[in-house]
Amino acid sequence: MEEELKEILAAALAAADPERVVRRFLSMENGRMSIGGESFEPRRVLALVIGKASGAMARAAGEVLGEALNDGLCVIKAGHEEPPPTFETLVASHPEPDERSARAAQKVGEFLEELGEGDLLLVLVSGGASALLADTAPGITLEDLKQLNRALLRSGAEIGEINAVRKHVSTLKGGGLVRRALPARVAALLLSDVVGDNPSSIGSGLTAPDPTTLEDVRGILKRYEIEPPQSVQDHLEKDHETPKPGDAAFEKLTNTIVGSGRLTAAAAAKKASELGYTSFLLSTYLTGDAREMAGFHAAVVKEILESGNPLPPPCALITGGEATTVVHEAGIGGPNQEFALSLALELEGIEAWAALIIDTDGTDGPTNAAGGLVTGETAALIRENDVDPHKALDENNSWEALRVGEALVSTGPTGTNVNDLRVMLVSDGTHQ
Repeated sequence: MEEELKEILAAALAAADPERVVRRFLSMENGRMSIGGESFEPRRVLALVIGKASGAMARAAGEVLGEALNDGLCVIKAGHEEPPPTFETLVASHPEPDERSARAAQKVGEFLEELGEGDLLLVLVSGGASALLADTAPGITLEDLKQLNRALLRSGAEIGEINAVRKHVSTLKGGGLVRRALPARVAALLLSDVVGDNPSSIGSGLTAPDPTTLEDVRGILKRYEIEPPQSVQDHLEKDHETPKPGDAAFEKLTNTIVGSGRLTAAAAAKKASELGYTSFLLSTYLTGDAREMAGFHAAVVKEILESGNPLPPPCALITGGEATTVVHEAGIGGPNQEFALSLALELEGIEAWAALIIDTDGTDGPTNAAGGLVTGETAALIRENDVDPHKALDENNSWEALRVGEALVSTGPTGTNVNDLRVMLVSDGTHQ
């Protein structure tokens, strides 16, 4: 089953290949450009590409547009694939912004100033865009933004809540980019890494009106007991709201979702079926604490083994969404690794199952692992290598526990980013 899970992973990632999805929605024919089925004949075309998949997305866009592309700027995560030389490339940091992220935001602002009436700005966004652009509002320092971002990521807040805060301390997020691009037309191709695929959440809503409010932000900070730096508090008290639905800035905007976690989950289900499992794609909307979610998935596996409900073995249970974790200790790990370790403990000693839990970008939390691949033997193997898996979980040190348990999944940068993927295989004895 472990080898089969690796085959399923390969098929799932291939389905969200950034080049493939861009080419599905972007084309040129007889001098006319088509973006998401809408035709354009602009005076000039400029392309702005931001996110973990930006290198591949830029390459596809450059090849499709050819000489029709007048200028291009691409912001990539350090260590990820670079775009072709037709794009100016800026390297920035993720998940925590740094000085390079601040320079990237400044450069994007300058790039937008080049736009004029009759121009078209093609924006290609993938997951990670929020951190790659440190577009701090006036008065907020980069260090204060980093402190706020760190507190949000450690708090257990869901990505939508984190993005709501980010939008209100930024100049480009929350629709600010579209406003800055005026009077040009903006067309965006969005590779979604958020549950529900709402454009206002992808990349913290760079190309969408913001339905969240300052009051929402204050509630989020209070709910998770986050005390923001003084400069952030001062900014939030000034009532600087983000542009809302109905704002005139969005009259020249087209957003198209080109890919999402559902693509990877559906491809995983299809591959599992080809391997002889009855596949059940339960949901791509599952979010919340990694350990609690692992407990739910473990309960379903136990039910399948005990009663054949909701489907008999051999079967594959697939879910997607976004796991979070509250960081209490200074260990190494990420939400998907905590999910994997929790699942291994919940189902310790139980045979006939194996599970793959990964972040599809290949980087789970601030680690070099995508997630974990665990079985009923994983927890025992961790103990045999002198690590207490329960203690490791309590100390947010899931990376080390999975490492000694030979359960880490390391893909390297995958070139895409469409949320978390979880695949649980349950055998009837014909799959080992």
